[in-house]
Amino acid sequence: MTDPVHDPSAATPESPVDRADPVAVWRRAAPDAVLLDGFHALKHAVRFGAEVLVAVTADRAAALALADELAADVRDALAALLTEVPHATYASLVPRPHPTAVAALAVRPDRAGNLAKLAHAPRTAPVVVLDQPRNLGNAGAVVRLAAGFGATGVVTTGTLDPWHPTVVRGGAGLHFATAVERLTVGELPPGPLFALDPEGEDIRSLTLPDDALLAFGSERSGLTADLRARADHLVALPMRPQVSSYNLATSVAMTLYHWSATGGASA
Repeated sequence: MTDPVHDPSAATPESPVDRADPVAVWRRAAPDAVLLDGFHALKHAVRFGAEVLVAVTADRAAALALADELAADVRDALAALLTEVPHATYASLVPRPHPTAVAALAVRPDRAGNLAKLAHAPRTAPVVVLDQPRNLGNAGAVVRLAAGFGATGVVTTGTLDPWHPTVVRGGAGLHFATAVERLTVGELPPGPLFALDPEGEDIRSLTLPDDALLAFGSERSGLTADLRARADHLVALPMRPQVSSYNLATSVAMTLYHWSATGGASA
């Protein structure tokens, strides 16, 4: 009888056959997996407990040298995950090759688990709400900020997928360090909603509670009517007259910094 471990037709994601053929694993897993594009995305995903299915690089020595320099805490884990493939093979697996020539696929966190984290009471850090964002890169930058400040999570409304590969790339894999989901306004977790709006109260006069929802409209159209109706407070960032607006990620950074500097959990 043929030993199934050595029979390519009997390969499973856990078998030595598949581990020896990362491209086969990649092709099979790609439709449902999260793309980790670049060394830093993989580093952060591993650091925050992502289940990595496959990881490839066109230069394993260079990737591990980066790990020695920047991520010694996960260096051994990365060494165990990374398989070197020809650069042409690596480039065929990703939409746009990353300068570090590293890419991986990971399991997306369970939605029910994320929703439980967002709704958990009492929360010790705010939830950032992006109301119908449009720019994928900006959404990724917000996820990175939220992770850095220790926010409970990032929620988007509207059509933008917060787990789109471009958003994950912009977030440098830090989606795994916070709870990221897409919800309707009616599905937002409980908590006082502070919505950023030029007509609101100056944020410098307020203390933002740890269980707040901090909502930001799109740069082009601002808050939607549904979100504005749900808001408990309208809040304005200080801005010089005749300046139209701040970049979305800048607005989020200023607001989270204000929260942390006035008694928030990161203070």
